[in-house]
Amino acid sequence: MMDSRATFGADLHVELRGTGLRTGLMDALREAVRTGRLAPGTRLPSSRSLAADLGIARNTVADAYAELVAEGWLTAQQGSGTRVAQRSAPRRPAPPAGSATARPVRGRPTYSLMAGTPDLASFPRTEWLKAARRALTAAPHEAFGYGDPRGRIELRTVLADYLARARGVYADPGRIVICSGFAHGLMLMGKVLRGRMVREVAVESYGLDVHRDLLTDAGLRTPALPFDGVGTDTRALSGLKGAGAVLMTPAHQFPMGVPLHPDRRAAAVDWARGSGGLILEDDYDGEFRYDRRPVGALQGLDPERIVYLGTASKSLAPGLRLAWMVLPQHLVGEVLDAKGSVDWVSSALDQLTLAEFLASGAYDRHVRSMRLRYRRRRDQLVRHLAERAPGIRVSGIAAGLHAVLELPPGTEQSVVRAAAWQGLALEGVTRFRHPDAPPGDGAPVVRDALVVGYATPPDSAWAGALDALCGALAQARGLPSAGSAE
Repeated sequence: MMDSRATFGADLHVELRGTGLRTGLMDALREAVRTGRLAPGTRLPSSRSLAADLGIARNTVADAYAELVAEGWLTAQQGSGTRVAQRSAPRRPAPPAGSATARPVRGRPTYSLMAGTPDLASFPRTEWLKAARRALTAAPHEAFGYGDPRGRIELRTVLADYLARARGVYADPGRIVICSGFAHGLMLMGKVLRGRMVREVAVESYGLDVHRDLLTDAGLRTPALPFDGVGTDTRALSGLKGAGAVLMTPAHQFPMGVPLHPDRRAAAVDWARGSGGLILEDDYDGEFRYDRRPVGALQGLDPERIVYLGTASKSLAPGLRLAWMVLPQHLVGEVLDAKGSVDWVSSALDQLTLAEFLASGAYDRHVRSMRLRYRRRRDQLVRHLAERAPGIRVSGIAAGLHAVLELPPGTEQSVVRAAAWQGLALEGVTRFRHPDAPPGDGAPVVRDALVVGYATPPDSAWAGALDALCGALAQARGLPSAGSAE
């Protein structure tokens, strides 16, 4: 017969002390409330439930509750049960003057134009919830088990169709592996490459240091390729004798914002074919383009030499932790071995929800809607800069979620500092430059610039963020800040 105590209500952990049961229970509850372990308003178990859990008489618990109510520790109302009473927090003594805690600390910025994040307030909650309900209703029982380390077949099947249609990727479900974000996929590839005795993975002169660090942590060196006026110079790959792979953002270079030149796309693929190397293609925001035709994924040129890495972090939200790799056939087994017994795959229910979201057309509708929203943001940014900060050249805006604002030489850090005083979080291009970046040929490379993520602020903060940006530019240049964003 089932133990009756297992069927009662909410659990409450208390340790009785002393010889008297009622006194010990009252002392334990007072201590839990006093220390904050039981917060004001917390509903306590019924006297019957708690008595069964503690193995004592119900009257003992009822009497203890009643006395604590009389003392003001608890409240009891018909239909609301017994709860912890609302109490004023004890006043803490002020720290002594001169102590570390007494020093003023700059708070969080009011606005953010940091690149790399979409407008999180625009996450399609209603449509996502509908998809989640449909997915949960249709989910087979085995979906709640550990499952295939490649990820749910429903998601991999829909992704194969979507990537082929929208990004020109050659994919079939058997070559797709779902991972918990781009970084997870890159970690797996670093492990695979090191196992293949690769010593170096070439990277672009501009990019995220966290990605370089992931490769370095895998025991790989990360020499930088030159960058010039038409982007990353992949012709230099042939001179890197130790490189067995290259990490690139060919559709929309991050952060400089240019697509990889066709000749350099061809040079990268030729290098991979001739050397047996691999191209790791980071297609982080390929859906968002505005003033040009979409640049297809590089992977379509040689699916057996290019690892395609995509993510929902920019199109939906990074908090979903949903990304995918489309692998050359010969790499699938090695990547699965690298995952090991501890499976870092995202929640099966989130995978099934994304599969339904894609299959229903909701994903395409959301991307189109956000494309229009971000284009309006970009146009407003360019217009306000033209009006309030003339002379600032804006580049890298034909696609993506950020822009590059080119600054006079030697002014980048002063603008970033001025932005901080305006309550604006902002980064300069120096933050993304490889410490060993070689000089490029052709047009000069931008030396001082801001990387402005115009997708990041919610609508309610967008005008304020624009004002803060223009104010920072004026402050750094010693000019008056006139006008404001509408």
